[in-house]
Amino acid sequence: MQVYVRDALDGDVEDLVDVLLDGRLGPGADDPHYINDYVDALREIDRTDGSYLLVAELGGRIVGMLQLFTFRHFQHRGGRCAEIESMHVVEDQRSSGVDGQLLDYAVSRAKDLGCYRLQLTSSIKRDDAHVFYADHGFKETHKGFKQYLDLDWTPNRSAGRREQYA
Repeated sequence: MQVYVRDALDGDVEDLVDVLLDGRLGPGADDPHYINDYVDALREIDRTDGSYLLVAELGGRIVGMLQLFTFRHFQHRGGRCAEIESMHVVEDQRSSGVDGQLLDYAVSRAKDLGCYRLQLTSSIKRDDAHVFYADHGFKETHKGFKQYLDLDWTPNRSAGRREQYA
């Protein structure tokens, strides 16, 4: 099985939201009715240097995604680092090899971009994911912390519902 990994396109957005909803860890985080918010996000990702939304395709079907960021690090004499966020694979393709090929592609892309380190975080509830990442060469080296800021982070919802996407 050969997975095709590429950068996301505007026309992928609805399928990508479906991938998110298939793997969602908590209710309410994503809402398919506000598709234009996702289109806006993808366009901003595309405009941002060092930011990529990668798509895994199998037989023409989008079955996975991840977001890859690269940035200049002050330590290590200003070397470049990379970080993976939001890696999702549809349920019927998990542990099929899609996830590994998508992750391997991200590692390769980070190397090609001159990064000396690639890091990611994974929910403490996802023991299966921790084993997967360890099997792909990632080491558990730090304990992470998050603080959710008391702000209205939701994008401008006036952009419209799914049927208004063009």
